[in-house]
Amino acid sequence: MSHIRARSAAVAVVLGAALCACSAGAGGVSPPADAKPGGRDRPVTVTVTPDGEGAAAGKPVVVGAEGGTLSSVTVTDAAGGRLTGRKAAGKASWTSDRKAAPGTTYTVEVRTRTRDGRKVTTRTSFTTAAADRVNKLSLAPGKNTTVGVGQPLSVVFDHPVARKADVEKQLEVTTSNGTEGSWGWVRDHSGKDRVDWRPREYWKAGTEVTLDARLKGTDSGRAGGWFVRDYRTGFTVGARQVVRVDLDRKRLTLERNGKKVREILVSGGTPGGDKRSWKGTAVLMAKEGTINMNSETVGLGDAYDKMVDHSMRLTWSGMYAHAAPWNAAHFGRANKSSGCIGMSDSDAAYFYGQVRVGDPFEIKGADTKGTIAEGNGYGAWNLSWERWRARSALHG
Repeated sequence: MSHIRARSAAVAVVLGAALCACSAGAGGVSPPADAKPGGRDRPVTVTVTPDGEGAAAGKPVVVGAEGGTLSSVTVTDAAGGRLTGRKAAGKASWTSDRKAAPGTTYTVEVRTRTRDGRKVTTRTSFTTAAADRVNKLSLAPGKNTTVGVGQPLSVVFDHPVARKADVEKQLEVTTSNGTEGSWGWVRDHSGKDRVDWRPREYWKAGTEVTLDARLKGTDSGRAGGWFVRDYRTGFTVGARQVVRVDLDRKRLTLERNGKKVREILVSGGTPGGDKRSWKGTAVLMAKEGTINMNSETVGLGDAYDKMVDHSMRLTWSGMYAHAAPWNAAHFGRANKSSGCIGMSDSDAAYFYGQVRVGDPFEIKGADTKGTIAEGNGYGAWNLSWERWRARSALHG
């Protein structure tokens, strides 16, 4: 069996009974001179696009058959990855479900059936041009973790994403109980593009969540570049825990499954200036243990520089819940911190052991810096469902 490529918009292969006798012409391949219309020697012409070396990426692979029908099409890359696809009605064409990725060589095996019932197989290949720029991403939460009911799926991109709708189409979220949710695009606190998926309401305990980011072969735009791989993560939602912080009463209440577990005396941010706390719903981002806190990193000059125990991050801008024994005289009495939610060593140790990443902190108070922004940690819960859904590139 032999075949020949036509270096035009497609690669054409003419198939005879046992051996292909072909002559390439502009736009296709001519049948053998002795082929008779409707006769046994009438060939099948197979076309494949993209074609050749340095072909354009970001397009589906399309296979066509003239003079016969397609029995099967197999498209594989050098690593053995396969592009699945579908045959059109009449079986005269096949289109891949995914787009061809940049810098990749694909082998295409096509099995056809001639009009008089003969089966013929042909193989060809093409290579796409390499990407000038590659975009990558980071995912939260981590794979195979158990998180709280407020934890969103969060995707942060290394480079800008201009083609947000094209990217969002490739992000598939599957839940074990059909949870309603939506993607929403935000500007991360780092300045990068970010897209989060949050449920309409807090997750139900026990929900299993999977994200398939089928981005290989997707162009994020001129400044962002191509994605050259897929990503996958999954997590489970733990018990329903909600932390309610009342800065006016200087009280923190931990609730589990709708029941009060413990109330803790706290001291929040000092009223009247830059040391005030944020209000709204924050999501516990990380349990960081004992860390150094330096006021210069959050724009508060030399107000403090100390090691702090049982530190639980709530925002990228530096609001934590943590042990603050130096403020013991103010717990339950006055807000005198530099913006964090402080409590005693013993209460902080207990609380640190009870909460998990993803637990929502619902914070209220009369004198605060304002509501936590969507990109300052996980602030999506501070938008109504309608406003959040409007941030989707597909539904907004």
